[in-house]
Amino acid sequence: MATTFELVIKARKGWQPVDLRELWRYRELLGFFVWRDIKIRYKQTALGGLWAILQPLINMLIFGVVFNRVAAMPSDGSPYPLFVFAGLVPWTFFQTAVGLSSNSLVASEQMIRKIYFPRVLVPIGQILALGLDMLISLIFMGGLLIYYRWHVSGALVWLPAFLLGSCLCAAGLGLILATLNVQYRDVKYVVPFFTQMMLFLTPVLYPMSRVPQKFRFILSLNPMAGMVEGFRYALLGSSVSWTLITTSLAGSIALFIAGLLFFRRMERTFADLI
Repeated sequence: MATTFELVIKARKGWQPVDLRELWRYRELLGFFVWRDIKIRYKQTALGGLWAILQPLINMLIFGVVFNRVAAMPSDGSPYPLFVFAGLVPWTFFQTAVGLSSNSLVASEQMIRKIYFPRVLVPIGQILALGLDMLISLIFMGGLLIYYRWHVSGALVWLPAFLLGSCLCAAGLGLILATLNVQYRDVKYVVPFFTQMMLFLTPVLYPMSRVPQKFRFILSLNPMAGMVEGFRYALLGSSVSWTLITTSLAGSIALFIAGLLFFRRMERTFADLI
């Protein structure tokens, strides 16, 4: 039997709390957004889900030649291709999630203008849809581990925590940028440059242990630094700083909460500005 409820839309000002009950009522709509985004991404593609591993794979091959063969970059004991790919899995997810979610509201302009629903479901749906890409990348990572005969340790149980941290970090930043993009359309031009610069401020291509002590605090302000190091710890058993991990997890949670609050603060203007 279908459940009905009465929805009253009122004008509001200032900071607004997140209505968790409303989000729960619209959970089926969120599932529809996720499924729609997955189908759109792979519609009429010859390679389908293989695109999820092509980007990190090509980057791994290029960086493997440049940084390992030419610059002799260390990898804390593991084969450099494994080291790089383990870092590129969360980074590629983060980079793609921020790019898609930041433009999600503008791309859904017609729907946002015509009907009411919690607008936060649009960017969140874009990010959750990338979970399939993450799963495919992790399966390929498993194949690399078998190829290099690298044994997985009990640290693998921590992988869900780092997955969640990466999602929260991407969602928090994505919500902020999506909100700004409604009013300032040049945000979509800034995002690719911003994420490209962040790549070099995240220990994807180099181990954190090789960063000079005086610069580690700056890198620790980037929540993805701890998430990338955490992925390597979970998948490869690499050494890790738990101070960095704790700081990054806390930063991801704080960024997500800040993104939600900022999104809610500006949500009432979306239909007029978009």
